[in-house]
Amino acid sequence: MHPAYSVILFTTASGAGYGLLALLGLTGASHGSASDFWFGAVSMLVALGLITAGLLSSTFHLGHPERAWRAFSQWRSSWLSREGVLAVATYVPACLFGLLWVLPGSNETLLAVLGIITAILAMVTVICTAMIYASLATIRAWRHWLVVPVYVIFSIATGAVLLFALASVFGRSGIPALGVITIVALVLAGIAKLVYWIGIDNMKPIYTMGDATGLGGDVRQWELPHTSENYIQSEMGFRVARKHARKLRMIVGACLLAALVLVWAAFGFEGDAAPVFAVLAVLLVSVAAVVERWLFFAQARHVVSLFYGEQSV
Repeated sequence: MHPAYSVILFTTASGAGYGLLALLGLTGASHGSASDFWFGAVSMLVALGLITAGLLSSTFHLGHPERAWRAFSQWRSSWLSREGVLAVATYVPACLFGLLWVLPGSNETLLAVLGIITAILAMVTVICTAMIYASLATIRAWRHWLVVPVYVIFSIATGAVLLFALASVFGRSGIPALGVITIVALVLAGIAKLVYWIGIDNMKPIYTMGDATGLGGDVRQWELPHTSENYIQSEMGFRVARKHARKLRMIVGACLLAALVLVWAAFGFEGDAAPVFAVLAVLLVSVAAVVERWLFFAQARHVVSLFYGEQSV
């Protein structure tokens, strides 16, 4: 499918924001109030800012953005609607948690409850985003069992690198648990994506042109249905060359590996170099997330392409 930049921005920015928000919620639940007001305030602003920017960018892909509110009414049957409802609902406990987290002397029990609720809602929202695509039987690559786990792992990985960078800037990069979580999340993101790519490369076609036309057997197209490319062909029949896909996959792997090395280096240094390494890790993992998500859409082949010359999908 044709990768829409607004959707790529939405899934990567909001994914990182929700990952960061979930980790902040768990941090508050396990360690209590923020050790520093500005660290807590900036971290919450970054998380909520990324989430808001991502959600707003998703409306740019709509033909009538002013009608986006109607999507909330279909939560019984639509994963997109469920995502929207949960995205808005998450703001309530998240804002209350953020307020209590940065204020000294807050009720620890209430803070822990709000932190856990915020973390759960953040991750469930990411799962709903992934299910928008994983529920589509018309796209074989999106029916893979790793689609949802990859979305969740990349959300946690990008959020963890962000939290590590913020902690480094505020002089708190030496926390062992944070460094371990960030490193493990990056390793899991790389492994999960590699297994997913191998899986979709080895998946056998499900539908053929004979299935699409109802004629069965070895059906081949005698003449193209249009004299020029139409909207469906450009949107649903987008292709990326195999050699380009291979290069882009290598870029994702290289960026994740470089981010891992930088986090490891920042974790070992307590001087001025640590924040620099951590911020560079954020830039690299962001590039990896964007390229990974672009490939996720570009390599998706819709069954409608069978009517336009594709032999099988």
